[in-house]
Amino acid sequence: MPSILIVEDDITFSLMLTTWLGKKGFETASAASVSEARQKIEGGKYDLVVSDLRLPDEDGISLLRWLKGKYPVLPLIMMTSYAEIQTAVQAMKLGAADYIAKPLNPEDLLNKINEVFKSSGNKTIEPPVVKSVNESQSSLYIEGQSLASQQMYEHIRLVAPTDMSVLIMGASGTGKEHIARRIHEQSNHSKAPFIAVDCGAIPKELAVSEFFGHVKGSFTGAIENKTGAFVAAQGGTIFLDEIGNLSYEVQIQLLRALQERKVKPIGSNQEIAINVRLISATNENLRQAIDKGDFREDLYHRINEFTIRIPDLKERKEDLLLYANHFLDLANNELNKNIIGFDSATLHLFQTYSWPGNLRQMKNVIKYATLLAAGRYITCAELPEELKIPEQSFSNIQLKNETHERDLIKKALIEAGYNKTRAAQLLGIDRKTLYNKLKLYQLD
Repeated sequence: MPSILIVEDDITFSLMLTTWLGKKGFETASAASVSEARQKIEGGKYDLVVSDLRLPDEDGISLLRWLKGKYPVLPLIMMTSYAEIQTAVQAMKLGAADYIAKPLNPEDLLNKINEVFKSSGNKTIEPPVVKSVNESQSSLYIEGQSLASQQMYEHIRLVAPTDMSVLIMGASGTGKEHIARRIHEQSNHSKAPFIAVDCGAIPKELAVSEFFGHVKGSFTGAIENKTGAFVAAQGGTIFLDEIGNLSYEVQIQLLRALQERKVKPIGSNQEIAINVRLISATNENLRQAIDKGDFREDLYHRINEFTIRIPDLKERKEDLLLYANHFLDLANNELNKNIIGFDSATLHLFQTYSWPGNLRQMKNVIKYATLLAAGRYITCAELPEELKIPEQSFSNIQLKNETHERDLIKKALIEAGYNKTRAAQLLGIDRKTLYNKLKLYQLD
Protein backbone atom coordinates (compact mmCIF):
# COMPACT_ATOMS: atom_id res chain seq x y z
CA MET A 1 0.00 0.00 0.00
CA PRO A 2 1.60 3.34 -1.06
CA SER A 3 2.46 5.71 1.78
CA ILE A 4 1.98 9.49 1.59
CA LEU A 5 3.30 12.19 3.92
CA ILE A 6 1.09 15.29 4.11
CA VAL A 7 3.01 18.43 5.16
CA GLU A 8 0.42 21.03 6.21
CA ASP A 9 0.20 23.34 9.23
CA ASP A 10 -3.59 23.76 9.03
CA ILE A 11 -4.43 20.86 11.35
CA THR A 12 -8.12 20.57 10.40
CA PHE A 13 -7.35 20.58 6.67
CA SER A 14 -4.50 18.12 7.21
CA LEU A 15 -6.77 15.73 9.11
CA MET A 16 -9.44 15.95 6.44
CA LEU A 17 -6.88 15.22 3.71
CA THR A 18 -5.19 12.31 5.50
CA THR A 19 -8.58 10.79 6.37
CA TRP A 20 -9.86 11.14 2.81
CA LEU A 21 -6.71 9.66 1.26
CA GLY A 22 -6.80 6.84 3.79
CA LYS A 23 -10.27 5.94 2.52
CA LYS A 24 -8.87 5.86 -1.01
CA GLY A 25 -6.42 3.12 -0.13
CA PHE A 26 -3.27 4.96 0.97
CA GLU A 27 -1.28 4.83 4.18
CA THR A 28 -1.02 8.42 5.40
CA ALA A 29 1.01 10.41 7.90
CA SER A 30 1.20 14.15 8.54
CA ALA A 31 3.70 16.81 9.56
CA ALA A 32 3.01 20.44 10.48
CA SER A 33 6.41 21.96 9.62
CA VAL A 34 9.45 21.46 7.43
CA SER A 35 11.56 20.30 10.38
CA GLU A 36 8.95 17.70 11.39
CA ALA A 37 8.69 16.54 7.78
CA ARG A 38 12.46 16.02 7.57
CA GLN A 39 12.42 13.97 10.78
CA LYS A 40 9.59 11.76 9.52
CA ILE A 41 11.17 11.24 6.09
CA GLU A 42 14.48 10.26 7.68
CA GLY A 43 12.77 7.94 10.15
CA GLY A 44 10.28 6.24 7.84
CA LYS A 45 9.54 5.11 4.30
CA TYR A 46 7.26 7.19 2.08
CA ASP A 47 6.35 6.88 -1.58
CA LEU A 48 5.18 10.49 -1.98
CA VAL A 49 5.22 13.84 -0.17
CA VAL A 50 2.36 16.32 -0.59
CA SER A 51 3.46 19.66 0.89
CA ASP A 52 1.95 23.09 1.35
CA LEU A 53 4.09 25.98 0.12
CA ARG A 54 3.55 28.17 3.22
CA LEU A 55 4.78 26.51 6.44
CA PRO A 56 5.59 28.01 9.86
CA ASP A 57 9.37 27.47 9.95
CA GLU A 58 10.47 27.36 6.29
CA ASP A 59 8.61 27.09 2.98
CA GLY A 60 7.87 24.13 0.76
CA ILE A 61 10.65 25.16 -1.65
CA SER A 62 13.20 24.63 1.15
CA LEU A 63 11.77 21.17 1.80
CA LEU A 64 11.90 20.39 -1.93
CA ARG A 65 15.56 21.48 -2.22
CA TRP A 66 16.48 19.33 0.79
CA LEU A 67 14.51 16.40 -0.59
CA LYS A 68 16.15 16.54 -4.01
CA GLY A 69 19.57 16.66 -2.39
CA LYS A 70 19.04 13.75 0.01
CA TYR A 71 16.20 11.63 -1.45
CA PRO A 72 16.16 12.50 -5.18
CA VAL A 73 13.75 9.71 -6.19
CA LEU A 74 11.07 10.63 -3.62
CA PRO A 75 8.40 12.67 -5.52
CA LEU A 76 6.74 15.78 -4.10
CA ILE A 77 3.47 17.48 -5.08
CA MET A 78 3.30 21.14 -4.03
CA MET A 79 0.05 22.73 -2.80
CA THR A 80 -0.17 26.47 -3.52
CA SER A 81 -2.74 29.25 -3.66
CA TYR A 82 -3.75 30.69 -7.02
CA ALA A 83 -1.65 33.77 -6.23
CA GLU A 84 1.47 31.60 -5.94
CA ILE A 85 1.41 29.97 -9.36
CA GLN A 86 4.78 31.52 -10.24
CA THR A 87 6.29 29.86 -7.19
CA ALA A 88 4.67 26.59 -8.27
CA VAL A 89 6.39 26.92 -11.63
CA GLN A 90 9.67 27.42 -9.77
CA ALA A 91 8.94 24.26 -7.77
CA MET A 92 8.43 22.30 -10.99
CA LYS A 93 11.78 23.55 -12.29
CA LEU A 94 13.42 22.42 -9.05
CA GLY A 95 12.05 18.91 -9.48
CA ALA A 96 8.56 18.84 -8.00
CA ALA A 97 6.49 16.04 -9.55
CA ASP A 98 3.42 18.30 -9.85
CA TYR A 99 1.52 21.10 -8.13
CA ILE A 100 -2.12 21.72 -7.24
CA ALA A 101 -3.82 25.01 -6.40
CA LYS A 102 -5.86 25.65 -3.26
CA PRO A 103 -8.70 25.46 -2.50
CA LEU A 104 -8.08 22.04 -3.95
CA ASN A 105 -10.53 19.46 -5.22
CA PRO A 106 -9.55 16.15 -3.59
CA GLU A 107 -10.50 14.23 -6.74
CA ASP A 108 -8.04 16.35 -8.73
CA LEU A 109 -5.37 15.61 -6.14
CA LEU A 110 -6.12 11.88 -6.39
CA ASN A 111 -5.70 12.04 -10.17
CA LYS A 112 -2.35 13.80 -9.79
CA ILE A 113 -1.19 11.28 -7.18
CA ASN A 114 -2.11 8.41 -9.48
CA GLU A 115 -0.28 10.09 -12.37
CA VAL A 116 2.86 10.39 -10.22
CA PHE A 117 2.70 6.74 -9.22
CA LYS A 118 1.96 5.67 -12.77
CA SER A 119 4.98 7.51 -14.13
CA SER A 120 7.19 6.02 -11.39
CA GLY A 121 5.95 2.49 -12.03
CA ASN A 122 3.72 2.18 -8.95
CA LYS A 123 0.23 0.80 -9.40
CA THR A 124 -2.65 3.29 -9.64
CA ILE A 125 -4.90 3.14 -6.59
CA GLU A 126 -8.55 2.28 -7.17
CA PRO A 127 -11.12 3.79 -4.80
CA PRO A 128 -12.26 1.23 -2.20
CA VAL A 129 -15.74 -0.25 -2.32
CA VAL A 130 -18.01 1.48 0.20
CA LYS A 131 -19.86 -1.04 2.35
CA SER A 132 -23.61 -0.93 2.67
CA VAL A 133 -24.81 0.60 5.92
CA ASN A 134 -26.57 -2.68 6.70
CA GLU A 135 -23.61 -4.88 5.75
CA SER A 136 -22.12 -4.94 9.22
CA GLN A 137 -23.13 -3.49 12.56
CA SER A 138 -19.47 -2.91 13.40
CA SER A 139 -18.93 -0.88 10.22
CA LEU A 140 -21.16 1.85 11.68
CA TYR A 141 -18.61 2.66 14.37
CA ILE A 142 -14.97 3.59 14.71
CA GLU A 143 -12.67 3.79 17.68
CA GLY A 144 -11.63 7.23 18.83
CA GLN A 145 -7.91 7.98 19.04
CA SER A 146 -7.96 10.22 22.13
CA LEU A 147 -6.46 9.01 25.39
CA ALA A 148 -9.93 8.80 26.98
CA SER A 149 -11.26 6.69 24.09
CA GLN A 150 -8.27 4.38 24.01
CA GLN A 151 -8.52 3.79 27.76
CA MET A 152 -12.21 2.93 27.39
CA TYR A 153 -11.57 0.45 24.56
CA GLU A 154 -8.73 -1.12 26.54
CA HIS A 155 -11.20 -1.72 29.39
CA ILE A 156 -13.56 -3.33 26.88
CA ARG A 157 -10.80 -5.65 25.65
CA LEU A 158 -9.97 -6.64 29.23
CA VAL A 159 -13.50 -7.34 30.47
CA ALA A 160 -15.03 -8.84 27.30
CA PRO A 161 -13.55 -12.39 27.62
CA THR A 162 -14.76 -12.67 31.24
CA ASP A 163 -18.28 -13.41 32.48
CA MET A 164 -18.36 -10.34 34.74
CA SER A 165 -21.53 -8.27 34.72
CA VAL A 166 -20.76 -4.83 33.29
CA LEU A 167 -22.39 -1.48 34.02
CA ILE A 168 -21.91 1.09 31.25
CA MET A 169 -22.27 4.68 32.43
CA GLY A 170 -22.63 7.51 29.93
CA ALA A 171 -24.76 10.45 28.91
CA SER A 172 -27.50 10.16 26.33
CA GLY A 173 -26.15 9.73 22.80
CA THR A 174 -22.68 8.48 23.75
CA GLY A 175 -23.26 5.03 22.23
CA LYS A 176 -23.92 2.77 25.21
CA GLU A 177 -25.53 0.01 23.14
CA HIS A 178 -22.58 0.08 20.73
CA ILE A 179 -20.18 -0.48 23.65
CA ALA A 180 -22.36 -3.34 24.89
CA ARG A 181 -22.26 -4.93 21.43
CA ARG A 182 -18.49 -4.55 21.29
CA ILE A 183 -18.19 -6.40 24.61
CA HIS A 184 -20.48 -9.14 23.30
CA GLU A 185 -18.60 -9.47 20.00
CA GLN A 186 -15.28 -9.90 21.83
CA SER A 187 -16.68 -12.34 24.41
CA ASN A 188 -17.04 -16.11 24.59
CA HIS A 189 -20.78 -15.57 23.97
CA SER A 190 -20.30 -13.90 20.58
CA LYS A 191 -21.90 -16.71 18.55
CA ALA A 192 -25.06 -16.63 20.72
CA PRO A 193 -27.78 -13.92 20.67
CA PHE A 194 -27.39 -10.32 21.80
CA ILE A 195 -30.75 -9.11 23.13
CA ALA A 196 -31.20 -5.41 23.95
CA VAL A 197 -34.05 -4.18 26.17
CA ASP A 198 -34.81 -0.47 26.64
CA CYS A 199 -35.96 -0.37 30.26
CA GLY A 200 -37.06 3.24 29.86
CA ALA A 201 -39.56 2.34 27.14
CA ILE A 202 -41.28 -0.58 28.89
CA PRO A 203 -44.54 0.20 30.75
CA LYS A 204 -44.25 -0.86 34.39
CA GLU A 205 -47.03 -3.42 34.07
CA LEU A 206 -45.38 -5.15 31.08
CA ALA A 207 -41.78 -5.21 32.31
CA VAL A 208 -41.96 -8.66 33.90
CA SER A 209 -43.48 -10.10 30.73
CA GLU A 210 -40.74 -8.49 28.61
CA PHE A 211 -38.02 -9.94 30.83
CA PHE A 212 -39.41 -13.39 31.63
CA GLY A 213 -42.22 -14.04 29.11
CA HIS A 214 -45.78 -15.22 29.64
CA VAL A 215 -48.12 -17.99 28.62
CA LYS A 216 -51.26 -17.53 26.57
CA GLY A 217 -54.24 -16.36 28.62
CA SER A 218 -52.22 -15.50 31.75
CA PHE A 219 -53.56 -11.93 31.73
CA THR A 220 -55.78 -9.70 29.60
CA GLY A 221 -54.09 -9.18 26.26
CA ALA A 222 -51.91 -12.32 26.49
CA ILE A 223 -53.30 -13.79 23.28
CA GLU A 224 -50.30 -16.06 22.66
CA ASN A 225 -47.19 -17.36 24.40
CA LYS A 226 -44.33 -14.88 24.66
CA THR A 227 -40.63 -15.70 25.04
CA GLY A 228 -38.97 -13.31 27.48
CA ALA A 229 -35.73 -11.49 26.78
CA PHE A 230 -33.71 -13.62 29.22
CA VAL A 231 -34.72 -16.86 27.49
CA ALA A 232 -34.24 -15.30 24.04
CA ALA A 233 -30.67 -14.39 25.04
CA GLN A 234 -29.90 -17.93 26.25
CA GLY A 235 -26.16 -18.59 26.00
CA GLY A 236 -25.52 -15.02 24.89
CA THR A 237 -25.76 -11.48 26.25
CA ILE A 238 -28.73 -9.51 27.56
CA PHE A 239 -28.34 -5.73 27.53
CA LEU A 240 -30.58 -3.73 29.87
CA ASP A 241 -30.41 -0.12 28.70
CA GLU A 242 -31.41 2.68 31.13
CA ILE A 243 -31.79 0.16 33.95
CA GLY A 244 -32.32 3.03 36.42
CA ASN A 245 -35.84 3.52 35.04
CA LEU A 246 -37.11 0.16 36.35
CA SER A 247 -39.69 0.33 39.11
CA TYR A 248 -38.71 -0.90 42.56
CA GLU A 249 -41.01 -3.94 42.26
CA VAL A 250 -39.46 -5.02 38.95
CA GLN A 251 -36.00 -4.54 40.43
CA ILE A 252 -36.86 -7.11 43.10
CA GLN A 253 -37.93 -9.68 40.53
CA LEU A 254 -34.89 -8.98 38.36
CA LEU A 255 -32.57 -9.43 41.34
CA ARG A 256 -34.18 -12.75 42.20
CA ALA A 257 -33.74 -14.01 38.63
CA LEU A 258 -30.09 -12.99 38.58
CA GLN A 259 -29.40 -14.63 41.95
CA GLU A 260 -31.17 -17.90 41.18
CA ARG A 261 -30.34 -17.89 37.46
CA LYS A 262 -33.88 -19.01 36.79
CA VAL A 263 -36.96 -17.30 35.37
CA LYS A 264 -40.64 -18.19 35.47
CA PRO A 265 -42.91 -16.89 32.68
CA ILE A 266 -46.12 -15.23 33.90
CA GLY A 267 -48.85 -17.87 34.22
CA SER A 268 -46.42 -20.79 34.11
CA ASN A 269 -45.56 -23.24 36.87
CA GLN A 270 -42.22 -24.16 35.35
CA GLU A 271 -38.94 -22.38 35.94
CA ILE A 272 -36.42 -22.05 33.13
CA ALA A 273 -32.69 -22.10 33.87
CA ILE A 274 -30.86 -19.21 32.22
CA ASN A 275 -27.25 -18.81 31.16
CA VAL A 276 -26.71 -15.22 30.04
CA ARG A 277 -24.05 -12.51 30.30
CA LEU A 278 -25.56 -9.34 31.78
CA ILE A 279 -24.61 -5.87 30.57
CA SER A 280 -26.52 -2.84 31.87
CA ALA A 281 -26.37 0.86 31.06
CA THR A 282 -27.55 4.09 32.62
CA ASN A 283 -27.29 7.85 32.16
CA GLU A 284 -28.38 8.41 35.76
CA ASN A 285 -26.30 8.43 38.92
CA LEU A 286 -27.40 5.14 40.46
CA ARG A 287 -25.54 5.89 43.69
CA GLN A 288 -27.72 8.95 44.22
CA ALA A 289 -30.79 6.88 43.28
CA ILE A 290 -29.80 4.37 45.98
CA ASP A 291 -29.49 7.18 48.55
CA LYS A 292 -32.98 8.40 47.60
CA GLY A 293 -34.43 4.88 47.85
CA ASP A 294 -35.20 4.60 44.12
CA PHE A 295 -32.72 1.85 43.30
CA ARG A 296 -31.81 -1.28 45.26
CA GLU A 297 -28.21 -1.39 46.45
CA ASP A 298 -28.05 -5.21 46.28
CA LEU A 299 -29.14 -5.08 42.62
CA TYR A 300 -26.55 -2.37 41.95
CA HIS A 301 -23.74 -4.62 43.19
CA ARG A 302 -25.15 -7.58 41.20
CA ILE A 303 -25.11 -5.67 37.88
CA ASN A 304 -21.86 -3.79 38.54
CA GLU A 305 -18.93 -6.19 38.78
CA PHE A 306 -17.10 -3.89 36.36
CA THR A 307 -17.85 -0.30 35.31
CA ILE A 308 -17.11 1.29 31.94
CA ARG A 309 -17.62 5.04 31.71
CA ILE A 310 -18.14 6.55 28.25
CA PRO A 311 -16.70 10.08 28.03
CA ASP A 312 -18.86 12.82 26.56
CA LEU A 313 -17.83 13.97 23.10
CA LYS A 314 -16.76 17.33 24.53
CA GLU A 315 -14.23 15.46 26.72
CA ARG A 316 -12.45 14.00 23.68
CA LYS A 317 -12.09 16.85 21.23
CA GLU A 318 -9.24 15.01 19.51
CA ASP A 319 -11.80 12.50 18.18
CA LEU A 320 -14.27 15.09 16.93
CA LEU A 321 -13.12 15.39 13.31
CA LEU A 322 -12.57 11.64 13.10
CA TYR A 323 -16.21 11.00 14.00
CA ALA A 324 -17.43 13.86 11.80
CA ASN A 325 -15.74 12.38 8.73
CA HIS A 326 -17.05 8.92 9.62
CA PHE A 327 -20.64 10.14 9.93
CA LEU A 328 -20.23 12.00 6.65
CA ASP A 329 -19.27 8.70 4.99
CA LEU A 330 -22.39 7.06 6.39
CA ALA A 331 -24.62 9.96 5.27
CA ASN A 332 -23.11 10.00 1.78
CA ASN A 333 -23.73 6.27 1.47
CA GLU A 334 -27.28 6.39 2.78
CA LEU A 335 -28.33 9.51 0.83
CA ASN A 336 -26.39 8.63 -2.33
CA LYS A 337 -24.38 11.86 -2.20
CA ASN A 338 -20.70 12.67 -2.60
CA ILE A 339 -19.92 15.49 -0.17
CA ILE A 340 -16.14 15.71 0.31
CA GLY A 341 -15.91 17.35 3.74
CA PHE A 342 -16.56 20.50 5.77
CA ASP A 343 -15.46 24.07 5.18
CA SER A 344 -13.21 25.78 7.73
CA ALA A 345 -16.04 27.74 9.42
CA THR A 346 -18.03 24.53 9.96
CA LEU A 347 -15.01 22.72 11.39
CA HIS A 348 -14.42 25.62 13.78
CA LEU A 349 -18.06 25.54 14.88
CA PHE A 350 -17.86 21.78 15.42
CA GLN A 351 -14.77 22.19 17.60
CA THR A 352 -16.26 24.96 19.77
CA TYR A 353 -19.76 23.50 20.15
CA SER A 354 -20.40 21.45 23.32
CA TRP A 355 -22.42 18.62 21.64
CA PRO A 356 -24.89 17.99 24.50
CA GLY A 357 -26.44 15.17 22.48
CA ASN A 358 -23.00 13.61 21.91
CA LEU A 359 -22.40 11.20 19.01
CA ARG A 360 -26.11 10.70 18.27
CA GLN A 361 -26.55 14.45 17.85
CA MET A 362 -23.46 14.75 15.66
CA LYS A 363 -24.61 11.90 13.42
CA ASN A 364 -28.05 13.49 12.98
CA VAL A 365 -26.58 16.97 12.36
CA ILE A 366 -24.23 15.69 9.65
CA LYS A 367 -26.94 13.63 7.97
CA TYR A 368 -29.23 16.69 7.97
CA ALA A 369 -26.48 18.90 6.51
CA THR A 370 -25.48 16.29 3.92
CA LEU A 371 -29.04 16.15 2.61
CA LEU A 372 -29.14 19.96 2.22
CA ALA A 373 -25.61 20.50 0.89
CA ALA A 374 -25.53 21.59 -2.75
CA GLY A 375 -21.75 22.04 -3.09
CA ARG A 376 -18.76 19.80 -2.47
CA TYR A 377 -18.39 20.87 1.16
CA ILE A 378 -20.82 21.24 4.08
CA THR A 379 -21.05 24.88 5.21
CA CYS A 380 -22.65 26.54 8.23
CA ALA A 381 -25.67 27.40 6.06
CA GLU A 382 -26.68 23.73 5.98
CA LEU A 383 -26.42 23.14 9.73
CA PRO A 384 -29.54 23.01 11.93
CA GLU A 385 -30.36 26.07 14.02
CA GLU A 386 -29.43 24.38 17.29
CA LEU A 387 -25.73 24.72 16.39
CA LYS A 388 -26.02 28.38 15.46
CA ILE A 389 -27.65 29.63 18.68
CA PRO A 390 -24.94 30.90 21.07
CA GLU A 391 -24.61 28.48 23.95
CA GLN A 392 -25.26 29.69 27.49
CA SER A 393 -23.15 28.80 30.50
CA PHE A 394 -25.44 26.12 31.91
CA SER A 395 -23.84 23.32 33.88
CA ASN A 396 -25.03 19.72 33.88
CA ILE A 397 -27.75 19.76 36.52
CA GLN A 398 -26.96 18.13 39.85
CA LEU A 399 -29.43 15.92 41.69
CA LYS A 400 -27.89 16.77 45.05
CA ASN A 401 -29.01 20.42 44.88
CA GLU A 402 -32.70 20.43 44.06
CA THR A 403 -33.27 24.18 44.54
CA HIS A 404 -30.40 25.01 42.20
CA GLU A 405 -31.59 22.37 39.75
CA ARG A 406 -35.15 23.75 39.66
CA ASP A 407 -33.82 27.27 38.99
CA LEU A 408 -31.53 26.04 36.23
CA ILE A 409 -34.40 24.22 34.53
CA LYS A 410 -36.62 27.32 34.65
CA LYS A 411 -33.81 29.49 33.29
CA ALA A 412 -33.10 27.01 30.47
CA LEU A 413 -36.79 26.85 29.51
CA ILE A 414 -36.98 30.64 29.29
CA GLU A 415 -33.72 30.82 27.31
CA ALA A 416 -34.99 28.16 24.89
CA GLY A 417 -38.38 29.85 24.43
CA TYR A 418 -39.96 26.86 26.19
CA ASN A 419 -38.65 24.51 23.51
CA LYS A 420 -38.03 21.45 25.69
CA THR A 421 -35.63 19.81 23.25
CA ARG A 422 -33.44 22.92 23.18
CA ALA A 423 -33.73 23.33 26.97
CA ALA A 424 -32.52 19.76 27.49
CA GLN A 425 -29.52 20.48 25.23
CA LEU A 426 -28.66 23.61 27.19
CA LEU A 427 -28.79 21.63 30.42
CA GLY A 428 -26.69 18.78 29.06
CA ILE A 429 -29.36 16.12 29.66
CA ASP A 430 -31.67 14.10 27.40
CA ARG A 431 -35.34 14.97 26.87
CA LYS A 432 -36.60 12.00 28.87
CA THR A 433 -34.66 13.14 31.94
CA LEU A 434 -35.94 16.69 31.50
CA TYR A 435 -39.56 15.50 31.28
CA ASN A 436 -39.11 13.48 34.47
CA LYS A 437 -37.69 16.52 36.28
CA LEU A 438 -40.44 18.82 34.99
CA LYS A 439 -42.97 16.41 36.47
CA LEU A 440 -40.98 16.11 39.73
CA TYR A 441 -40.82 19.88 40.21
CA GLN A 442 -44.33 20.44 38.81
CA LEU A 443 -42.95 22.72 36.08
CA ASP A 444 -44.92 21.18 33.24
